[in-house]
Amino acid sequence: MIAWLQGRLSEKLAPWMIIDVQGVGYELEAPLSVFYDLPATGEEVSVYVHMVVREDAQLLYGFANKQQRDVFRMLIKMNGVGPKVALAVLSTLSIQELAACAVNQDVAVLTKVPGIGQKTALRLLVELEDRLEKDFSDVSVATGSVASHTGDAISALVQLGYKSGDASKVVRGLGADLSSEEMIRQALRILSGNVL
Repeated sequence: MIAWLQGRLSEKLAPWMIIDVQGVGYELEAPLSVFYDLPATGEEVSVYVHMVVREDAQLLYGFANKQQRDVFRMLIKMNGVGPKVALAVLSTLSIQELAACAVNQDVAVLTKVPGIGQKTALRLLVELEDRLEKDFSDVSVATGSVASHTGDAISALVQLGYKSGDASKVVRGLGADLSSEEMIRQALRILSGNVL
């Protein structure tokens, strides 16, 4: 079993990357969030790996850190969630956002993930809440304030007359460590077209 790889980033074309490890090219599929942090082609890279051996293929999935890989492994154990859907979840939501989604039982956020409909989202939220609290308690405890800040900022922007979808998209694109006031300030600059 391959646990992690370190080598030269030979190619990257989302969602695929090839890592050259001493002359052997390993092809991995990864969440889009991983691609944001990848170095330039030709530079050194290190990724955590989940390996799947099937009768017709050996598949490698790459992750930026151990926690992201562990959440992927947790997701694929759930009924109706395969690697493609698990990658879509990690491409769309950060681990903190996923934990906040589970804590708040936010179906609307989870159904924005490609491949997840309302019924699947409802079922996943029940399983997620139990598993995240048990296996990733450090994440879910830390997300209460993040979820609150994000929700407060979106709510304030909607009250100012912006569409809920636009407000949500802009706020979720901002840094999760910002206060709700700073989120609102930055979002207003973006929504009004005055991006600094």
